[in-house]
Amino acid sequence: MRLKKKYFLIFIVFSTMFYNSVCAQDSFLDVGVRVQKTVNLYWENGVSIQYSNKNVKPDNLYFGFSYVSSRLGSAYNSNAIKQDYFLFNTSWYFRKQHVLRPLVRLNLGYFMADYEEPFFDDLTNTSLVISPEAGLIVDTKSPLKIMITLGYNVITGDGEQGAGTLYPLFIQTTISWALLRQ
Repeated sequence: MRLKKKYFLIFIVFSTMFYNSVCAQDSFLDVGVRVQKTVNLYWENGVSIQYSNKNVKPDNLYFGFSYVSSRLGSAYNSNAIKQDYFLFNTSWYFRKQHVLRPLVRLNLGYFMADYEEPFFDDLTNTSLVISPEAGLIVDTKSPLKIMITLGYNVITGDGEQGAGTLYPLFIQTTISWALLRQ
């Protein structure tokens, strides 16, 4: 129960920051589609929201949220395990005013796998997620941005100690559109 309270508090803090940024209309707000491939496992797809406030390192420091799921990827119309990621992240984009911009990101969140069969009820199916990423963003100087990163899940498991389908290495691509840019 304490873990849920922590996630709720994190959600409230990010929501407040997001609300203040949008109401003041002084932030960059990018919304897009995230496609993720866990090495040696599933394709996962979802949505991503990133924002940067002009009062706090504008267009360098971004805060965001991503929801990624195999339900929208490999598990769609198949017997693949349905898994969901809920990720809060902080990113730093280097080389402002350049088309190719290196970036680093730290994701903190929650992972959940739905094994569906009672036979697997004894296996751990949830985990805290801590995953650093590094990569490039193509800033087209239009509302379109394309990001490609390589990430590493620090916490993994074997089913008894941690979720067995949370593999360490992943690559992701996010294609986003700037809804708010001043």
